[in-house]
Parts: sequence; C-alpha cells; structure tokens
Amino acid sequence: MSTVAQSPVVPYAAPPGEVLAALGSNERGLSSDDAARRLAEVGPNRLPEPPRRHPVLRFLAHFDDVLIYILLAAAVLKAILGEWVDFAVILVVAVVNALVGYVQEGRAASALAGIATMLSVDAQALRDGAWQHVDAQSVVPGDVVRVRSGDRVPADVRLLEAVTLQVDEAALTGESLPAAKDVAAVAADAGVGDRTSMLFSGTIVAAGRGVAVVTATGAGTEIGRIQALVTGAGQHLETPLTRQLARLGKQLSLTILGMAAVMLVIGRVVHAFALDELVSAAIGFAVAAVPEGLPALVTITLALGVQQMARRHAITRRLPAVEGLGSVTTICSDKTGTLTKNEMTASTVVTGGATYTVEGLGYEPTGRVLLDGAPAPLREHDDLAAMTLAFLACADARLVESGGRWTVVGQPTEGALVALARKAGADADRVVRLAQVPFESSNKLSATLDEHDGVRAVHVVGAPDRLLDRATTELRGGVAAPLDRARWDAVVDDLGGRGLRVLAAARRPAPGEDGLSLAAVGDELELLGLVGIVDPPRPEAVQAIADCHAAGIHVTMITGDHAGTAEAIARELGIVGPDGTRVVTGAELEAMTQDELRRHVLEVAVFARTSPEHKIRIVRALQSHGQVVAMTGDGVNDAPALTRADVGVAMGIKGTEATKEAADIVLADDNFATIERAVEEGRRIYDNIRKSVVFLLPTNGAQSLVILVAVLAGLALPLQPVQILWVNLVTAVTLSLALAGEPAERGIMSRPPRPAGSHVVTPRLLALIIVASLLIGGATLGVYLLDGRLGASAGTSQTAAVTVLAVAQLTFLFSCRFLGSSSLTPRVLRGNRLVWIACGALVALQLVFVYAPFMHAWFSSTPLGVRDWALAAGAAVVVLLLTEAAKAVIRGTEGPARAM
Repeated sequence: MSTVAQSPVVPYAAPPGEVLAALGSNERGLSSDDAARRLAEVGPNRLPEPPRRHPVLRFLAHFDDVLIYILLAAAVLKAILGEWVDFAVILVVAVVNALVGYVQEGRAASALAGIATMLSVDAQALRDGAWQHVDAQSVVPGDVVRVRSGDRVPADVRLLEAVTLQVDEAALTGESLPAAKDVAAVAADAGVGDRTSMLFSGTIVAAGRGVAVVTATGAGTEIGRIQALVTGAGQHLETPLTRQLARLGKQLSLTILGMAAVMLVIGRVVHAFALDELVSAAIGFAVAAVPEGLPALVTITLALGVQQMARRHAITRRLPAVEGLGSVTTICSDKTGTLTKNEMTASTVVTGGATYTVEGLGYEPTGRVLLDGAPAPLREHDDLAAMTLAFLACADARLVESGGRWTVVGQPTEGALVALARKAGADADRVVRLAQVPFESSNKLSATLDEHDGVRAVHVVGAPDRLLDRATTELRGGVAAPLDRARWDAVVDDLGGRGLRVLAAARRPAPGEDGLSLAAVGDELELLGLVGIVDPPRPEAVQAIADCHAAGIHVTMITGDHAGTAEAIARELGIVGPDGTRVVTGAELEAMTQDELRRHVLEVAVFARTSPEHKIRIVRALQSHGQVVAMTGDGVNDAPALTRADVGVAMGIKGTEATKEAADIVLADDNFATIERAVEEGRRIYDNIRKSVVFLLPTNGAQSLVILVAVLAGLALPLQPVQILWVNLVTAVTLSLALAGEPAERGIMSRPPRPAGSHVVTPRLLALIIVASLLIGGATLGVYLLDGRLGASAGTSQTAAVTVLAVAQLTFLFSCRFLGSSSLTPRVLRGNRLVWIACGALVALQLVFVYAPFMHAWFSSTPLGVRDWALAAGAAVVVLLLTEAAKAVIRGTEGPARAM
C-alpha cells in the first residue's frame, strides 16, 4: 500500500506544488491509464484482511493446559486397559471444557472489520481532465479529489484548495470540535491533530469544500496505521484471575505427578500390588486430584456476573474481563464523549455590565439564563438581547430533536450559540439575512448583514482577539462606551483558564447597505460581549471518579485536546486537585524514552494532544509497574489501546464500531459512572470465584487423600475413577454454582484493589482447604471402612463413600458463604436462594446415582439403606462443626478479615 514515506517530502510540511511533483501528479489530476497502473502497483484503497487461525486449531488450543493433559493421559490409559466407560466419561469432561473456551473466542477479526466500515464507499476524482465519481477503493496516490460538507474523506490527502473547510476528526484525534483546515504547510513535527493541511481517511467534512491530492491509501493511511496497531498490540493480556488459576494448575499438576509416583513405588515395593491395580489406582488418584470442574465453575460464575452487569448497562464481550475490571488499579479515560458529553454548551456570557450564567447541558434548549441567581428576561437586559440576536444572525446550525435526544445539524459551536439564544427566548424569525461572510480559519470570524425590525446592521461572531482588534466601543448600560481592552483581555484569559472556548460578538449599524465583504466588516465595531463554551463534564462522572478514588483506583485522562482545556476539565471532574498536576503533552511524551515514561507515568493524571501510539505506550508503562489497566474510549483512535489494556471499555452509543469490537466491555449508556458499578460487580464476582475455588478444591483433596491412604495402607480402593468424576461434576455444576449468586460484601468499594501478584488462594484460605480436605476425606474413609465392617458389600461401601463426599460438600457450602466470619448464624440461611436450589439439585442427582439402574451400570453404584444415609448425614454435620471451629482458629491467628 502507498504510504507517505514513499515521497521524498513530508506532505503536510511542504507546499502543494512540491507535494504534487513528488507524487508524479499535477493540478489536472491523473489519466485513467496512469491511475490503473498505480492501482496495480499499490493495490486497492482498503484495509488488508488479517490472517485467521483455522477453527480446528482454535479448538485444539483449548486442550493446551497441564491439568487437561493429565486427564487425557488418564483417558488413554483407560483405553489401553479396555475400560471404555471410564475412558468415555473422562474424555467427555475434557471436550466439554474445550468447547466452553472455544465459544468465547473470535473478536479480533471483528475489530478490524469495524475499522474497515469507516472507509468511504465512493469519491470524486479528477481524471482525464474531468471530475468523475469513482469507487473509493480505486483511488491511488497522486489522484486529485474534491470533498464538500457531509463527505467522508476517501484517503489521506494533502489540501490544494480550501474554502471555509472544517473536518470532524473526533474519532481519530479525540477533538470535540471540527478542525479548521487550510493549504498552508505546518511544521514537520506536528502531531496528527495539528496537521491542518491534511485530511485523513474516514473523517467527515463538517463544513466548506476542498480539493486535495491523495498521499496515502489503504494500510498507509492513519486509519490503516491504527489497524496495524490493533493487530500489533497483541492478544489481550491474561487477567489476574487467569494468571492465578494457571499458576495453581501448574502447582497442582506437579503435586499430582509427584504423589502418584510415590504411591506407585509404595504400592509396588511395600504391598506388592499387581501392575494393573497400581495403574488403576494411579489413574484414580490423578482423576481425584484434578479439579476438572474448575474451568466450568469459573466460566459459569463469570457468565452469571455478565447477566448482572448487563442489567447495570455494562455489556461484556469477554468473560474474564469481568474479573479483570474488578481488580483494576488505573482507569485511562478519553475525555470527549466519555468524561464529557461531547455536546458543546454555552455556560457563561459576559457583557459590558454583567456576567450571566446559563443553565442546562448539551444541545437541549431547556434551561434559563441567570444573573446573580435570578432569571434574566431579554426585555429587561438589552445587552443580553443584543448578544443572542448576533448569535442567531450569524449561525447556520439548527437543533433537531429525535427520540427525546437533541442533536445539532451544522457546527457544534454554532449549535451551542443557538441553544443559548433559545434558552434566553430570542426569536430568529424576526432576523432577515441579506449577505454573509462565512467563517474562514485565516479570518477566525463570520459576519452577516441583517435586517431586524426594519433596521439593518452587521453582526460579527468570532475569535475575541480578532473582534477586539476591530472594535472601538462596547455596549455598556444600553449605550456605546469606549472599549476597555484591558478588561476584556483579562476576561478572555479567565474564561480560557477555566477550560472554556471563548467567542466574541460585535455589531455595527449598516443603513442602506446591500452587500458585505470581509473588508466591509470594518474596524469600528461595537463589542457586545463574550461567551464561554465548554464540552461539559458528565455530572455523574464527577461522583464516579470520587468513588474510584475511594476504592483506590487512579483515574488518568488521555485526550487529544489542548493541555489547558484538558487540565481545566480534569480539575472540574476531580481527577486532579485544585493545585493542579503535571500535564504531559504528546510532543513531550514523544521526546521521552519508554524508560523515562515508565519513571514518570505514575505521577501524571492528564495526557494531552496524544496519538494512538502514545496511548499504547502509556498503557504499557503503567503495566510495567504491575498496574491492572482499564482503557475507556469511543473513537477509532482508542481501539489499539483498548486492545492492549487489561480491560478495554467502549462507549456503546457514541463509540465507533471499531472501538466496540476491540473492547472487552461496552457501556450501553455511555456513562462513566457505569464503570464504577462494573468495578464493584467485578470485585463481587472475584470474591465469589474465590469462595467457589475454596469450596471445590477440598472435594479433590478429600478424594485424592482417600485413594492415597488406601494405597499406602494396602486397602481396596474406596472410590472408582468414574465415581470420583461423578462427585466432581455434580458438585461443580450444583453447589459451587450457588456461590456465584452471593451478594456483594459490605464495604466492597472501600477496600483497595487486590495486589497484582496476590494469589487467588491466600495462605489462610489454603489452611482452610487443607483442613476441609482432611475432614471430608477422613469422614469418607471412615464411613467406607465402618460400612465394610458392618457387613456391607464393596459396591455398597463405595456408594456410601460417594454419598458422604456429596453430602459433606453440601454442608461445607454453608461454611464457604462467609469465609471471614462464622457461618453458624441464621444469616447463612438467607440472602441467596440459589443455595437452596443447588442443594435440592444435588440431593436429587445423588438419589439418581444411588437408585437409578442405568447409573448402577455406568458407575457401579448400588442402592443404600436408611443406615447408610444416617451415617452420611451424621458425618456431614460433624464436618460442618469442625470446619467452623477451624475457621475460628484461622481467623484468630491474624485477626478478623473480610474474606481471609
């Protein structure tokens, strides 16, 4: 694909003629033959399709886990021994786990396709000396194209002509206002947002028209470069939970293999077991020790959390991101449309004699204009009436309501002025426009010749410095007074320091005039006043940021806006304190090495004038400190950083498709406060996963303990491998599922985020798991031996042992509901109806296991009598009481804790 680098000049820093020459083109464009030849050389103007992994390989990748390897090895050994039922059961468990993971994949290709939808579908190119409509994919470097208001720019182009041209680059740069464009060259080190002589592929022309030469197409464009960043940002990093579970799996696998080897040696040397018996015992031990239900448990818990988050307007695209969001330590947020409304709003009006405050946010024309807290009607305030009349006269924008939401058709700044005028009660129908001087970036003003109530006047709106230079008087107290330039300069500085965009309004009488030119605007204007316009912060974002700070979460604003605006908004949002903070610009960041950025990144709360590469560098620098980073955004420029971050959060309403597809979580209401609620939900889910892990592991510990003790003592196996799998699966899909519905603990958002290196199983929880394993395993082995001494058959004793395992897990479930406090309280019976549903399901399934004839054939179970059920129930109660005693001892070693 063509790139700017192919040209010996930097397009935006060189004169138009020099750029045309470097591209082998001229102002008459290309011939059709030349365009076809170049198309064959550089390829079509589209983003390349990324390579995709074959679905079979994606599926097989989910078997790449140490614990699954152990299960598969056990299945192979069972097949060699001809025990096909056991082989089938073990294999089905492994395949089901792989299918669950496979279904959750495949989002990266969609992200790239979302970016591709931003490309223009057609273009106007000058070929063979005539303007032609051509397919945007056929545009090549050197083509001369033209654009006008409403067009999507077909490629990266260097302007040759521009007439009042303004382009909406918010999706690319994060700027909330359209960027003014002209043909003048800029500095070679100018950032993307400052390259005013360039138009970029996929951006929208907001006003004016222009002619330009194509400098880059396809992958060589800024959007193409962003696509490469999305591809090169790497796969999503593992969340803290997946890292901890992977570590736990490796530790378990080494333990399992080591214990199995010891068991084989002792069984062969000490007890002279036959080889086939030892192999069967080793397989039983491995199957007992492997928590094959753990992946399904985590997936189900996360899936239930996803449903809960969706009800709170946070849509999850990737299950592990739920837990990842709960452990976030830093949120990197774009400003425009995320922390702010992305709707320009006039908030302050300053005239010669008063300062007015404007109520309301966005383009909705509801609210009042206040003076000292009281409404200011136009009939009593001539200065305000003159200001709003000037705004209506010069504005071409109009406000439109659709579905209860107000939007602007035209310039956002003009929309803010129209909304202000309508709030004040001004009537646009009484103004008749006779002539106009449209806004141009070189003049920074617009002017109209109007007739209002039979009186003609020129109204001017524009940059304060330009109008102050042309004004000699100001409207003060209803009459013209000498201009106080020093006062107005101070007001401009004050408004600008508050992050407001400042515009001025002026007028002059124009009796008998019929036309208007820039020169005719004159330099004896009467200044009417100033208006401060802001992209207002979302009110709920202020509280959400305060809540994040209370939860130990650092909020960093990364924006394409100017440093002054960014700092003022950050101060208003509460991201920084009243004393301010260091603001790092894109140019400063560009000059830093990655090591320098790493040293300073934790000290900076605001990054301004950034590019997509900068955002990725910031995220990586934070991650190098062990930070768990969430990146929020809505523009295509955010997609690469969302991909790189631990958790990518996109805006659902204003977000581009590219960003939503790249994100892990999409906010359906575009509300930053939803992130805070999602963090709370993520913490609750992690707590519940931890409870579930603590509940599940003693099952495996108890089973493997029973097998190990039996072999070491020279006893017959109390449990068969398929019976072990039955207990593992039935408890994982019933009892452990109940803990997914546990409500959030008190003060969950008052505690700091979990350290990135903390283990999902803390030392105190490990002690509880060991104690529970010993208690449940001891109860199981005890009932098995007692049943045998009472004359029961081997099958009955094994079935009784399986039942003890299941029922003891049921009572242990209640202990796991409150890991940091005693479960011997009436509260344990309330607050989570899933507990009772799961207990009922477990009892029903165990009854099927004990009494269904087909289960007898599959699992070698037999019916039990009242005595065996009484033994199982008694053992389970003892397990509950001793577990609670152990919890009290463990708590007492280090004092009370919320969740051990």
